[in-house]
Amino acid sequence: MPNSRTCLCSQASRPSVAIEALRTADNKTAASVRYIALSKLLTPRKLAETVRAHWTIENQLHWSLDVVFHEDDARTRKDNAPQSLAVIRRLAQNILAAHPLDKPIASKMRRANWSKDFFYDLFTHMR
Repeated sequence: MPNSRTCLCSQASRPSVAIEALRTADNKTAASVRYIALSKLLTPRKLAETVRAHWTIENQLHWSLDVVFHEDDARTRKDNAPQSLAVIRRLAQNILAAHPLDKPIASKMRRANWSKDFFYDLFTHMR
């Protein structure tokens, strides 16, 4: 990883690492330390790949769910409601993403809210 160092923190029954990351944006550098528990020892290269893969998923899927569907603000806690709503959000995200209109998911969602024809087109487009 550019501008980062990896070190082994403990030799407990489960390995853990601390990753110091430097992020530069707008000519400002910020440092952060992330502690990660591992199920097995990894080489620094494999650890960097695994961490990048995690953040790729976080940025591509969860960020969209939080920004477009406000998933982090959901207050459902009872019974199976949180899991059910999570499935519905992901289904809605997939339907919106599959539509060929070259617009962001949030724009498609607003357009579906404003236009019944577009709303129906989202579902008739699905195969």
